[in-house]
Amino acid sequence: MLAGLLEIGGGYLMWLWLRERWAWWIGALGALVIIGYGVVPTLQPANFGRVYAAYGGVFVVMSMLWGWWIDGHRPDQWDVIGAVLCLAGVFIIMYMPREATGAAD
Repeated sequence: MLAGLLEIGGGYLMWLWLRERWAWWIGALGALVIIGYGVVPTLQPANFGRVYAAYGGVFVVMSMLWGWWIDGHRPDQWDVIGAVLCLAGVFIIMYMPREATGAAD
């Protein structure tokens, strides 16, 4: 969740700087926040591919919520269905039983 907040928040600050013509330091702050996003996933015990694949599904849901709560764009039924499918994928990726490979599972 923290990685999602950092990526979306940093990206949003960059958006405000470049698209909405906010001050340059908003863009610089956004860049620093995105660096934090790059660090947080390294703290997870699972392997890189699994962490980022699962994060992708969570990112979709968090982006929809951000758009709704911050920008006022309410998700429609297809947004919700797509987000639920993404979360189902996250569950499968992270929690379905599998044989240990010796790598960080």
